[in-house]
Amino acid sequence: MRFHIMTLFPEIFNSYMSESIMKRAVEKEIIEVYVYNIRDFSTNKHKKVDDYPFGGGAGMVMTPQPIYDTYKHIIDTHNIKEPRVIYLTPKGKVHNQTIAQEFSQIDDVILLCGHYEGVDQRIIDLIVTDEISIGDYVLTGGELPALILIDSISRLIPGVLNQNESFEEESFKDNLLEYPHYTRPREFNNLEVPDVLLSGNHKNIEKWRHDESVRITKERRPDLYKKACK
Repeated sequence: MRFHIMTLFPEIFNSYMSESIMKRAVEKEIIEVYVYNIRDFSTNKHKKVDDYPFGGGAGMVMTPQPIYDTYKHIIDTHNIKEPRVIYLTPKGKVHNQTIAQEFSQIDDVILLCGHYEGVDQRIIDLIVTDEISIGDYVLTGGELPALILIDSISRLIPGVLNQNESFEEESFKDNLLEYPHYTRPREFNNLEVPDVLLSGNHKNIEKWRHDESVRITKERRPDLYKKACK
């Protein structure tokens, strides 16, 4: 799978993609990550990429030409026939595990990181296929949301996680949050590991974990609990 990132701050992605699971996925060529500096495609002699909004108002808006030319470079260079272009914006559909699963089945995903007051609407009309938000709050740019999408999508691709890092029993499976985990020592600060986890009875352990998932979901995410009970 290939991720193509359109951004004004490409260096943000380098450190994250060179560590841990993401680094291993890139080295194993399970995923490929390409980062494009939108400013490099500006035809303005000063490489300007923003301007004042028509109609007035605070802040600046990213101009369409550099973004569109970056997009054209990506699809032409990589011969992408049906591009999925995600614009990271608070106005988008809130990201979740189902969306991550959908995108994990796609060969090429293009991520557009906005800044300032956002991007010219004509870019959204011309090239954006999906507007995605990571929550009901505002950040200074789309780079952190883009990293979140790359991480959440990548870990669903076969081979990215090893057996000990399997996503199959993680939170949001069957709309339930994940059960608690314990490791050594058996006692820490007068808190002990539940006896059932030490019993060796896998049927009882599975039931305990499911019951804990239900309890935690009902307590913390009643919206998910209702879905799980359908």
